[in-house]
Amino acid sequence: MKPIWCLFLFQIFSIQLVGQVNNMPFENPRAMAEWEELQAIIVVWEYETEGILDIMTQIVAAAKEEVEVIIVCEDIEDAIYDLENAGIDTQSNIRLIESDANSMWVRDYGPNTVYANDVDTLGMVDWIYNRADRPLDDIVPSVIAEALNVPLFSLAHCPERVVHTGGNFMSDGLGTAFSTNLVLEENSASSIFTTCPLSAADLDNYMNKYMGIDTYIKVEELHWDSIHHIDMHMKLLDEKTLLVGEYPEGVADGPQIEANLQYILSNFTTTAGESFEVIRIEMPPGGNGNYIDAPWWAGPGPNRTYTNALFVNKTILVPTYEPQYDEPALAIWEDAMPGYNIVGIECNDIIGAMGAIHCITKEVGVEKPLWITTNRVVEACESEPIDITACIKHAEGISNAAIFYRTDPNQPYDSTEMNIGIFGCDWFGTIPAQPAGQLQYYIKATASNGKTINRPMPAPVGYFEVDVLTLDECEVSVENSFNSIFEINPIFPNPASAITCIPVVSKQKIDAEIELIDMLGRTIETIFSGQIPEGASKYFFDAQQFTSGIYFIQIKTANGIQSQKLILK
Repeated sequence: MKPIWCLFLFQIFSIQLVGQVNNMPFENPRAMAEWEELQAIIVVWEYETEGILDIMTQIVAAAKEEVEVIIVCEDIEDAIYDLENAGIDTQSNIRLIESDANSMWVRDYGPNTVYANDVDTLGMVDWIYNRADRPLDDIVPSVIAEALNVPLFSLAHCPERVVHTGGNFMSDGLGTAFSTNLVLEENSASSIFTTCPLSAADLDNYMNKYMGIDTYIKVEELHWDSIHHIDMHMKLLDEKTLLVGEYPEGVADGPQIEANLQYILSNFTTTAGESFEVIRIEMPPGGNGNYIDAPWWAGPGPNRTYTNALFVNKTILVPTYEPQYDEPALAIWEDAMPGYNIVGIECNDIIGAMGAIHCITKEVGVEKPLWITTNRVVEACESEPIDITACIKHAEGISNAAIFYRTDPNQPYDSTEMNIGIFGCDWFGTIPAQPAGQLQYYIKATASNGKTINRPMPAPVGYFEVDVLTLDECEVSVENSFNSIFEINPIFPNPASAITCIPVVSKQKIDAEIELIDMLGRTIETIFSGQIPEGASKYFFDAQQFTSGIYFIQIKTANGIQSQKLILK
């Protein structure tokens, strides 16, 4: 237990933040995803060893090629000396802010980027840091917000007081977030960090109110990971892909990580109503070959991880340790994120403190994002056109959008225009039917003010990849996908403008929910909730009461989830 004086000091510094922050959250807030466009990253120049200084200067050197690096330091002259001694030009893309802090772990206590109405206004949300003996760290968010002239929304005072850490939070940018159950413990009645305990429902409510989180997934803590932060073993790479750490069978936290993953896959979907894609990456042993669960006399290894990485626009910074483990891990990153500049930074001097690159950095979103979020297509049939949909938004509106595609990586891209729905942010386009093999594509959008951006951001060097299947492969794929208890037959009419029919065929009676969801994965209407009978049945809803655009009909059961695109006109 922390000393009483630490807790008292912790409370005093929390109270001092009153008046420096905004008390009312944004209207329709949206927590940014880490792969979105950044204007800056934050580091705090509080290093303990020469090795950590080397890690920080490498982060700064790589990140400043993409964004401004904001460095919070006790003494600006000392920081300049360190940087210039490492060969870093401090006159470009470096902003030094003189302010006190207790630690370098800015991921946990730094400000969290949010936007009003998806893209309108940049703001920051501040939680209470779960370290009573580091009160100065909790002041850093207000220092950053003041320097950037950005509104800061504080969750530091009862009843809206949330104790949380950024290393234990990841967002898909669409209202779904992930944490371990540590966040519940930190806000419970038994926690020394709070004077107003929160129930799980309270926590969900405040995360929704201030950050737009409407699906908050929480998984069990890991036994051997003493800080219990999700970024030490899991990372969202895009709206549908989870990079998950993997141990040899039965080793360390491997069984719990697998249980957590199966819990997610069995109970939750992407915001588009599909199952998450999963990429596994090794959790390497220590230099002596031992993992963290080795007995003390054998020398337990540190909790090495490759998921504790940082997106910096077109660059991704990944922790490294030893070439024999690093080479296959970096190859996984490069294969998962084609076109990104994958930069490895050796983290042996910091990983023993239960953290790496992600833990000592924090991202800041741009002022006026040109936001493209899409449910990327991963599989198609050679005989069928490929429909691509995206939500594309900018505060000043969108001028145009297009899809660029190719089947030969040595040839230039072809393109097809995207069209916008009557209302909302939905854009859609169609790639003509392609031969079996690999298809690469990306989306390019232009805002009304002339700003352009690609998704994925490094395109045309980067791209989304589609497996175009032969007709025989498609038949097998369809058979496998419907080898479940139920299936949705084609919805009609589609496009729809009035009474619409959803035909369902089930092999047995089954409890189910049928929902209309939008492109951001939000449930617009629950059409049916109850038991679907064996055989064929039909369900109806009136499309004219909803705004025109692209939606999905989603059926959820204990046996799985299926969805089908629906256009309302």
